[in-house]
Amino acid sequence: MLTCFAPLVLYRERQQCRSESSGSGSGAKKTQHAAKSIFFFTLLVSVSAYVPHRYHFVNQSKNWTEAQNYCRQTYTDLATINNMDEMKKLNEALKDVVKSSAWIGLKRGDTGRWQWSLGGFYSVKDSNWNKGEPNNDGRNEFCVAMKKYWGKWLDESCGRQFPFVCFDGKNYYRRYFYFFMWCHSWHDAQRHCRLHHRDLTSVRNKSERKQIEHAVKILHFSRLWIGLFNESWEWSDKSNASFRYWESNKLILIQKNRTWREALRYCRENHVDLVSVHSEEIQLWLKDVAQNASTDHVWLGLRHTCTLSFWFWVGGESFCYQNWVTGDAPEGEDCSPVERTGAVQARGDQQWVSLPENQTLNFICIRYEG
Repeated sequence: MLTCFAPLVLYRERQQCRSESSGSGSGAKKTQHAAKSIFFFTLLVSVSAYVPHRYHFVNQSKNWTEAQNYCRQTYTDLATINNMDEMKKLNEALKDVVKSSAWIGLKRGDTGRWQWSLGGFYSVKDSNWNKGEPNNDGRNEFCVAMKKYWGKWLDESCGRQFPFVCFDGKNYYRRYFYFFMWCHSWHDAQRHCRLHHRDLTSVRNKSERKQIEHAVKILHFSRLWIGLFNESWEWSDKSNASFRYWESNKLILIQKNRTWREALRYCRENHVDLVSVHSEEIQLWLKDVAQNASTDHVWLGLRHTCTLSFWFWVGGESFCYQNWVTGDAPEGEDCSPVERTGAVQARGDQQWVSLPENQTLNFICIRYEG
């Protein structure tokens, strides 16, 4: 039984399968904010994906079991979060009204189950395990990779680094597969697929297995991640939603005022580097960390070079995702003696701005997980 208390209870109410004309909404292991009063948002979703529902936010302190009982008696259940779109909409809806944490309908069960990242539990008849698998060698193998030859499945430690395959497609029968040669952990591969495509691929029938198997044989690696994983967490309403968005401990706010170069040196000497915000997901993590800063802006690992006239991340990541303040254009920087560097607004819209590197601000480092 969970005994922690939160100043907010979050639940959902089922709606009929019809379009609505108001509101927005979306969540994770815990939401990061707290409500001043009782209110709700309507979440618009495609009726072909799942039943639309409303999120309600209640300003009451209860433990998880009490919150579950309250929601079931008053509405339907504690909230289930189905996908990244819901997560982003809920974060956006709550950012100015919630200051702490909120219960959602996720709890750890007694036994683990194999399930697809996209949602739903796998069918034994569609499985393709290698002989002797899954064996949970070392008692830490909870993610699945596909072998290059024969397309057989192996359970592996989720932290191992493999290439991976994402897919796009609005429905089950029409899918487009994308193979990525660089290596990620299973969870990093899942994040990449959800941000840039739809999800890590599921392999639910012989036809899909053959398509992926054929591509894997052409590519130069022995195995790759697919979207099958094992965990014991389950939703209160017993839905098959397998979406998870655990809080990241990769980012740390340093509440010391330093110039950009001093901040860079500090991060590299004490952690890994100044943070690179190269995806929307990292921007979401960043918002939660930056709001606790003692300065109005917070340094990022973002720098402009006048010689080549472009912005770049000091960690070497590609500069594709951008979130500049309107009018603070990244092009045509003033190449004065003081170099321009990037910072994020600590509060408000929390977008990026260009500032002289000799200003002194708080800053965010990336640190090793563990």
